[in-house]
Amino acid sequence: QVQLVESGGGLVQAGDSLRLSCAASGPTFSIYYMAWFRQAPGKGREFVAGVSSSGASTEYADFVKGRFTISRDNAKNTVSLQMNSLKPTDTGVYSCAAARIRAKVTTRDSFWGQGTQVTVSS
Repeated sequence: QVQLVESGGGLVQAGDSLRLSCAASGPTFSIYYMAWFRQAPGKGREFVAGVSSSGASTEYADFVKGRFTISRDNAKNTVSLQMNSLKPTDTGVYSCAAARIRAKVTTRDSFWGQGTQVTVSS
């Protein structure tokens, strides 16, 4: 089991950058697949980016590819999402998620943070 706390959200203008962080508890953080999801008002949750337990492999949703970068620091038990060239459509609540197996991240066998609000104005 792991506990997750996100931070770094805020209000920015289109074209600006933000760096979100997710701090995890527990000594087994390094074995978890980690991912970022977001949810805009009135919309469902959508996958943003994911990173393997070692940090060697990453994946991105098409709508953020080339703009966002996910990374992790297992020594500090953190995962980050660097968001550049932000657009108003990036607005939403961003949450980090952890799962021991990648395929489990969207199932009940996963752990979630409380989320952090990102608002991008035009």
